[in-house]
Amino acid sequence: MPVAPYIALIAHDQKKDEMAAFARRNEAVLRRHSIVATGTTGGRVLEACPSLDVVRMKSGPLGGDQQIGALIATGDVSLLIFLVDPLSALPHDVDVKALTRLATVYDIPMALNIATAEILVRSLIATEPTN
Repeated sequence: MPVAPYIALIAHDQKKDEMAAFARRNEAVLRRHSIVATGTTGGRVLEACPSLDVVRMKSGPLGGDQQIGALIATGDVSLLIFLVDPLSALPHDVDVKALTRLATVYDIPMALNIATAEILVRSLIATEPTN
């Protein structure tokens, strides 16, 4: 049964395959949580893992980053995985900065790369109740 608040997933264009592969590797853990994602990233995650509960927002450049930022501000996001491509130009760089600023202000654990994302997922496993 999925648990709120959401885990937010966002990936830049060159990182979407990496996000889909991450979701596949961690599908069993992610299945126990509600996921919110920007539009295209959410679609790619659902293609890779149809069993996940993914709420898709708009595409990042069309306001999806801001929608997820609003969820962070209202306390509805507990973890942010935002795979950033540092080697590509970001046409919506202002939105990206706003989102990372909100995650910092509201003290949301945030991964900007796969190595940190894997550590955060392992922390979810460690804090889950055992039956």
